[in-house]
Order: sequence, then C-alpha cells, then structure tokens
Amino acid sequence: MAERRVSIGWAEGLHARPASIFVRAATATGVPVTIAKKGGTPVNAASMLAVLSLGAEGGEEIVLASQADDVTAAEAALDRLAKLVSEGLEELPETV
Repeated sequence: MAERRVSIGWAEGLHARPASIFVRAATATGVPVTIAKKGGTPVNAASMLAVLSLGAEGGEEIVLASQADDVTAAEAALDRLAKLVSEGLEELPETV
C-alpha cells in the first residue's frame, strides 16, 4: 500500500471549496485513494460527503493511501494529491 502523510495547507482546512478541489483531483487520478485524519478511519477521497465528514482543519496532518494494483500509478497519484493538499492550491492543477 502506498501512503503519504501531509499537513493541510488550506487555512480553512478541507471544507467546501478546498474539499471540492481535492475530491475532483482524487477522482481524476483514476486510482482508488483514501484519506484519514492521523489515527482515524480512512474514507473514500473521491466522496465529497466523506471528505467533509472528516472535519479536517488547516495545519492538521492527514494520511493519503492507495491500494491500487498499479503501484507506480498509486505513488504518482498520491504525490500529486499530497502536493495539492500541502500547498493549499486554490485551483486544480493541470497535472492532476
């Protein structure tokens, strides 16, 4: 299983607009990805309701993970998502 631990770069955390950006990016990866608060239960990163239910705040550490069969694709997807979250990007990058 591929995994990344990252601190949330959006000041407001994963709420509304940042969550929407993140969910669209997770869906665009084409691989199954989960997200969890440190020590919490993982949820589907492609589900807006699941991501919002985390209540993840700015600066808080989250864990991104994927058990995709294609390990290379999973690693690349998690790298892109980790960058998006840590930098708190306001727009969906072209590379996601």
